[in-house]
Amino acid sequence: MDYIYAIIFGIVQGVTEFLPISSSGHLVILHKFIDLSLKNELAFDVALHLAAVLAVVWFFREDILRLLKSWLKSFAGYRDEFSKLSWLIILATVPAALAGWLFGDIIESVFRSPIVVAVMLIVVGALFIVLEKVSRKTDELKNLNWNKSLIIGLAQAIALIPGTSRSGITIIAGLFAGLKREAAVRFSMLLSIPVILGASITKVPQIFKADFGDKELALLAVAFFAAFISGLVAIKYFLKFAKEHSLNVFAFYRFALAVLIIILLLFPPL
Repeated sequence: MDYIYAIIFGIVQGVTEFLPISSSGHLVILHKFIDLSLKNELAFDVALHLAAVLAVVWFFREDILRLLKSWLKSFAGYRDEFSKLSWLIILATVPAALAGWLFGDIIESVFRSPIVVAVMLIVVGALFIVLEKVSRKTDELKNLNWNKSLIIGLAQAIALIPGTSRSGITIIAGLFAGLKREAAVRFSMLLSIPVILGASITKVPQIFKADFGDKELALLAVAFFAAFISGLVAIKYFLKFAKEHSLNVFAFYRFALAVLIIILLLFPPL
C-alpha cells in the first residue's frame, strides 16, 4: 500500500506543480492524512520538486537552449526576442530568490499548516476570478517589459506561503500585466525553472541527511518517477487548456479544496 501512496504523492506533485492549485498545499494535506512513515517529510518533498523541475526542463528544452544561447550572446550586444526574455526571467526570479533566502526557513516553519493552506487557496482563487474578468489579456510574451516582469517576480515571492501556488500567483500577475492566458502560463512555467531548482538545491543536503532506509529510498524513487511523468502530461495539456478556456475552473477547485480541508480539520477522520 505504501507504494500506491508514493505514486499518489508523485502524481499530485507533478500535476499540481504546474496547475494553479498549489503543490505545497496538496503535499501538506497528503502528509496530514497519509502516513508514509518517513523520517524526513520535507526532504521527500524536495526530491519531488526536483522531479517537477526535471519535467519542465525536458518539456521546454529547446526554448531553454535558445534562451541560454541568446543570453550569452547578449553580452556581446546581440538582441532578439529570446535574449530579452532571458533577462526578464532573471529579473522576475530575483524577488523570490531574495525572499526565500531571507525568510524561507521562517515561512516553512510558521506557515506550513492546513489552515494556512485553506486561507490561501480561497484568496488566490478569488484573485483568479477577478483577473479573468477585468484583465485585457491581449499581449504576447514579446510584449512583456521590465516593469511587468518585476511585478510578476514580486508576486512569485508570495508563493513561499503554502497554499498560494507559485504558478497560480504568477499567472494572475501575468494576467494583471495584460498577457494572454497562454503567454502568462508559458512565462510562469519558464520562470519556475530557476526558482524551484534554486530552492530545491539549497535543501538537497536535507535529502542526504535524512538517512532514508532501503524501503524509503524505493518509495522516493517511485514517487520521483510518477512526479516526472505526470508533470510532463500536466504541462502539455495545461498550455493547451489555457489557450482555449477560462482559468476560473481552477478557482472553483481551490474553493472546494479549501472547504474540504476545513471540514477535515473540524471533523478529522478516525
